[in-house]
Amino acid sequence: MTPHDIRQCFELQRHASRAQPDVPLTLRRERLLRLRKLLDEHGPTLAAAVQADFGMRSTRLTQVADLFVLQAQLSHTLRRLARWSRRTKVCTPPLLQPARAWIERQPLGVVGVISPWNYPVQLALAPVIGALAAGNRVMLKPSELTPHTSAQLAALVAQFFAPDEFCVVQGDAATAALIASLPFDHLVFTGSTAVGRKVAQAAAANLTPTTLELGGKSPAIIDADCDMQDAALKIAHGKLLNAGQTCIAPDYVLLPRGSEAAFADAYRAAVARLYPYFEGNPDYAAIINPRHLARLRTMLQQAQTQGAEVLVMQPVPGSPSPPPQGLGDGVGRQMAPVLVFGAAQGMQLMQEEIFGPVLPVLSYERLDDAIAHINAHPRPLALYWFGRSEAVQDDVLRRTVSGGVSVNDTLMHVAHDNLPFGGVGDSGWGAYHGEAGFLRFSHQKSVLVQSRWFLGHLLYPPYGARFDKVMALMRRLL
Repeated sequence: MTPHDIRQCFELQRHASRAQPDVPLTLRRERLLRLRKLLDEHGPTLAAAVQADFGMRSTRLTQVADLFVLQAQLSHTLRRLARWSRRTKVCTPPLLQPARAWIERQPLGVVGVISPWNYPVQLALAPVIGALAAGNRVMLKPSELTPHTSAQLAALVAQFFAPDEFCVVQGDAATAALIASLPFDHLVFTGSTAVGRKVAQAAAANLTPTTLELGGKSPAIIDADCDMQDAALKIAHGKLLNAGQTCIAPDYVLLPRGSEAAFADAYRAAVARLYPYFEGNPDYAAIINPRHLARLRTMLQQAQTQGAEVLVMQPVPGSPSPPPQGLGDGVGRQMAPVLVFGAAQGMQLMQEEIFGPVLPVLSYERLDDAIAHINAHPRPLALYWFGRSEAVQDDVLRRTVSGGVSVNDTLMHVAHDNLPFGGVGDSGWGAYHGEAGFLRFSHQKSVLVQSRWFLGHLLYPPYGARFDKVMALMRRLL
């Protein structure tokens, strides 16, 4: 689509939204059912497209991390949509009675979505579910780094939806910049903090409200009394799912000083259990492209040069060797998992979100030191705590701020449909999923219906003795 085509498509949706500000519940449900039909019938096609884009990523991983998550969100939304859509009655204070009041939930209009490449189906369509449920039109711009998936999404959405309901725009960073500059009624962006700032600035020119999901350096805190093997397994799963290319992946570990060897052994065993080998393993995703792989290798090289200890996980002896062909071009980008001990704060891997299978491990003397470290840095998208003491757990929750938390696990809070998903501070703002997403993409209009018995005219000018008496009475009613 040319810039002219994109603007024309936007105007088509904008005109349709203004012509039908009240979208019936039946139409909202029907659109969601169409989206579910798209996923049910064409899920394998989308999974194959994701595999083609990564060069090596199991279609089963896409099935569970992209398709199933969306199907669960759709089922959750469809079951609750009628309740979410109802007007909400509110109590009227005595001074305004006998008036009646309620909150009317209306569509915002047109919602723009700029989605990333790491979970190219889930993170494209999850905000779309909330936007369609709230009665909006949607324009989606998926990532240019996953061209096969973006092309399939564009073709399938065009098959199931009219352009004035939901359309997909393909293109590069310039196209994303154009999308961000359009006067949407709401704009969702998922990506890096640096790009998120640019998106927010472009949207601000149109007073477009935004939801920004920006990732960040999410810590995992290991308490002294935790089950080390269990914690290491869950951290390894959260870190290595999609080869670490997950916005809420544990970005670094904080553990009690003296536990380094125990954690390294437990993590090595966990990796061997999950991924006995790396190169050629269809369950272990490739790094998305050579540029991102080179960035990760540069991080490691700098850390090692500056004195950090780098432990590269080795495949289990006897693991199969990859065949010379037939597995996709991502085999050479399947980076072995790495632990890094002794990383200094000035190193690149401690300054940037890693987004790969590299896990720095930092030691702390006291829990206060771990909490102080977290609070001295930008607020993370996720935080993970592993331990047995509920008192310590509550202390960590009370003294840290993050987008979300999983206790004694990683990632799973995002799978809970009744929990909002979003960041705080540098990790983003706004949240969606479930009812939180429905409300994010709705306008909550305040409505007051006045009664003919209301005595408000007693406060009209001209002011005088009557006004003073009425005000004195009203103050006594407060």
